[in-house]
Amino acid sequence: MKINRNIDIRGEICPMTFVKTKLAIEELKEGEVLEIILDHLPALENVPRSLKDEGHEILGVEKISGKDWRIVVKKRSSSK
Repeated sequence: MKINRNIDIRGEICPMTFVKTKLAIEELKEGEVLEIILDHLPALENVPRSLKDEGHEILGVEKISGKDWRIVVKKRSSSK
């Protein structure tokens, strides 16, 4: 899978985690993939849920180290 952009928002808390994610995904073209690295546990639930609610496709959520998580999301197409 090709990652088109990644953001590292470790140290950020809600709602800034979603604000920064939303700004990053808005810069992508339809069908491109964003990788998000975070460490705020509430954001681990809130960010994917909010992205999915906006029609984006969550490709994966995985723990990558002690308290760090990786979320991979594909930007929705305009047909949705």
